[in-house]
Amino acid sequence: METLTFTATQVEKVLYTGKTHTTGGRDGAAQSSDGRLNVKLSTPGTKEEGTNPEQLFAAGWSACFIGAMGIAANKLRIKLPADTAVAAEVDLGTASGGFLLQARLNVSLPGLEPEAAQQLIETAHATCPYSKATRGNINVTINLV
Repeated sequence: METLTFTATQVEKVLYTGKTHTTGGRDGAAQSSDGRLNVKLSTPGTKEEGTNPEQLFAAGWSACFIGAMGIAANKLRIKLPADTAVAAEVDLGTASGGFLLQARLNVSLPGLEPEAAQQLIETAHATCPYSKATRGNINVTINLV
């Protein structure tokens, strides 16, 4: 089998590699190589036990986005509120070309002035690896809530 490679900006130094093994697709299971992640998967909308790829993507992106806001807060000399939160919503939908994703990040920065919060959000969105990966590929809305 031929290897397919799609290139963009080259990684210069790998900091971490997440490794998983998935069987059964949306109705299967996924486990990380270190055993820390071991989840049953289920198709969205079913009553079957398990999570789905959209929930996993939302969890990963929201966690990464909070990390990016922490780095931005440090650089901008803004104190990141202890109760900072991101509620991520990832939609699976269809269009004439097949299946698509779209997302909303609802960012809560209690106690921060709206201008400072907006600056943190914009800086984080420019640097978060998930935001970079989705930029120009899916519709994304970021709300300060």
